Amino acid sequence: MSGLGIENISMRFDLPNGGSVQALKNVSLHLEAGELMSVLGPSGCGKTTLLNIVAGFLAPTEGKITLNGHQVVGPDAERGMVFQQGALFEWMNVRDNVSFGPRMKGQKPAEYEDNVNHLLEIVGLGDFKEKAIYELSGGMQQRVALARCLANDPDVILMDEPLGALDALTREKMQSLVLRLWKETGKTIILITHSVEEALLLGERLLVMAPRPGRIHKEYRLPFADLGVGQDLREVKKHPDYNATREEILAMIWDMEEEIMGRTEATS
Repeated sequence: MSGLGIENISMRFDLPNGGSVQALKNVSLHLEAGELMSVLGPSGCGKTTLLNIVAGFLAPTEGKITLNGHQVVGPDAERGMVFQQGALFEWMNVRDNVSFGPRMKGQKPAEYEDNVNHLLEIVGLGDFKEKAIYELSGGMQQRVALARCLANDPDVILMDEPLGALDALTREKMQSLVLRLWKETGKTIILITHSVEEALLLGERLLVMAPRPGRIHKEYRLPFADLGVGQDLREVKKHPDYNATREEILAMIWDMEEEIMGRTEATS
């Protein structure tokens, strides 16, 4: 089967004292190639754990991940990761960071240079190829991280709160860039965020996860990501359904947080 399959994934972490934490329980869904999904939920609901399992960084206690018909058993270039902090190589310049993956695959400069230059133009860093990473702003570093991920030509891009550390204006610009790259590359993207507004704008599918053990609480299919391609995102927010959906999800997550707080107080 083509696409990304998440099949009955459960994850339990065993503790040194003999106890355990059930982070995820029976999570199942399927993404077709080219779908864009955002994932929301209260703190501790297993969002990042699920992303790390899809990336191959963690082996689930139960269930399996499949991509285009084969089972995921570890990290692979077919799945690219963009972290909250760029995780860039400080001792390399921008161009060398972006070309790192192709070079590790043994490609010669003639095989990757044109694509690296093209990606840097797409993310607006064509004039910054020789700059050191420390010379760049946070938003520019995240652009480098996106370009570096794309240079490996992954089938799936996994984003763990990639815009969370940015200021509001830079974050909005990066949201527009993510939507443009999604449409231009046709990549499957899963994006974890704590921002309801961001999840609405960057998810044609939006998944709300319930608190531990993490599981799917509700899924939405939304028009806002498609509307946001090539359009001012502030205009998208004026859509008649945007605020109503935002308030519904905020209330849902607020109720979950209240439930978590109630559990904590009852056990303290």
